[in-house]
Amino acid sequence: MSEPAPNQESNGHSTPFVELSRSDWAALAPTTRLPLKETEIVQLRGLGEPLELSEVTDVYLPVSRLLNLYAASAMKLHKATSDFLGERAKRTPFVIGVAGSVAVGKSTIARLLRELLARWEDTPRVELVTTDGFLFPNAELARRGLMERKGFPESYDRRALLRFVTEIKSGAAEVRAPFYSHLSYDIVSDAQVVVRQPDILIVEGLNVLQPPAPGHGLSVSDLFDFTVYVDARTSDIARWYEERFLKLQRGAFSNPQSYFHRYSTLSEDEARERAGSIWRSINEPNLLQNIRPTRSRATLVLRKDADHSVSKVLLRK
Repeated sequence: MSEPAPNQESNGHSTPFVELSRSDWAALAPTTRLPLKETEIVQLRGLGEPLELSEVTDVYLPVSRLLNLYAASAMKLHKATSDFLGERAKRTPFVIGVAGSVAVGKSTIARLLRELLARWEDTPRVELVTTDGFLFPNAELARRGLMERKGFPESYDRRALLRFVTEIKSGAAEVRAPFYSHLSYDIVSDAQVVVRQPDILIVEGLNVLQPPAPGHGLSVSDLFDFTVYVDARTSDIARWYEERFLKLQRGAFSNPQSYFHRYSTLSEDEARERAGSIWRSINEPNLLQNIRPTRSRATLVLRKDADHSVSKVLLRK
């Protein structure tokens, strides 16, 4: 069954997106110079995610230019508002949310945007925070019966995430976030991520575009100045997840300290079976029930093809 594009509802009515092909999108910033070397791009690649120089030039360089324009405009508006109110202008960080499924490549895109945006003259300080740090610790998830729903909206401390971004937006000199270890698959109690008044903060995570929870008037997405949703067919994401699982099984899972070390001795067939089981029971339901429904809330949608390359870009008018 085909999946509706984010600019078209099931009843055929359009939503406020303009859809551009990759070539048309690339033509929007033809004179923008790529500030990254090919070796830097290689280092930014995620596990099993091809990221070619042409992809960065055609897709992500124009995205960074657009974000730079938005950030500069937001800074001017903030100063004008402060002048109008007779207040002393205090620079407010521009906050970008990046959302999408597990294995869709959003982490790579967030890292790439961080590097590109930091090269623009007026936004040299760019920080990246993932929402993994705001997952409840495993002990608390187990107490709540949520270990099998890790990554679902209810598995996050949404109040803590909201407080964190609120403090960033308020211009606090220093804001701290919990640190999440992918090795131990848990929050590290004695480690933190420290953010000090960036020009731009990128917040990357599965459910960052979620509307307010029932009974709450505000969600973290209400504090974002710009949002990006990374999109692809469900069947492609499932295949990417399996491929990544197999690479991890042969690599990181072999570390005795890894939470998933028990999978390191599986045969390839057993590993594929286990990856498929995890996808069908956890990641796919989360995608279909919670993540993809937020796609229409994004400012920009990057639509990927089966080879991970972006073929279409949808921008909210």
